[in-house]
Amino acid sequence: MLQHNISNSDAYQRPVFGIKNKIKRAIWQLVWLILCRYSPIIFHSWRTTILRLFGAKIGNKNYIYPNIKIWAPWLLETEDVVTIGPGVEIYNPGGVFLGDHSILSQDSYLCGATHNYDSIDYDYISKKIIVKRYSWICAKAIILAGVTCGEGSVLGAGSIATKDLEEWTIYSGNPSKIIKERKKIA
Repeated sequence: MLQHNISNSDAYQRPVFGIKNKIKRAIWQLVWLILCRYSPIIFHSWRTTILRLFGAKIGNKNYIYPNIKIWAPWLLETEDVVTIGPGVEIYNPGGVFLGDHSILSQDSYLCGATHNYDSIDYDYISKKIIVKRYSWICAKAIILAGVTCGEGSVLGAGSIATKDLEEWTIYSGNPSKIIKERKKIA
């Protein structure tokens, strides 16, 4: 029988986040569950208030749906008239910025971290995601760590953005590729 000696220095067994971070996130998740998760859809201002209490910088007239998941609200910043639609998940250890009139459609996913799979230490890497004004992240689309979605860009349904998206351009596929330019509306 093959036996493995695994020590506490094994990077695959070391926690990435400390106990204080885990407790803070557990309190956040419990508060969201109790106060927001089952709130009526039209209670957008109530949910933005709760997010602000947990350190989120939220602009005016944001439309934040009740059944979303935000990993760390204190690392979320939005400008005005931003929509975070039903089922959206924001994993934001590196931070997330959402510009004016940006939309995250249903079940889209922002993944702000990864690991260095070429390192024996399997280093945890977090990077900020930026979605600039008038950008639209369509249903079930995924944005990976460090990606900037240029102003007015569109990431098509089910697509995956592994690299920055150009301004006023429509992308689709996995990995996403340019489909065509978008008419500038602002």
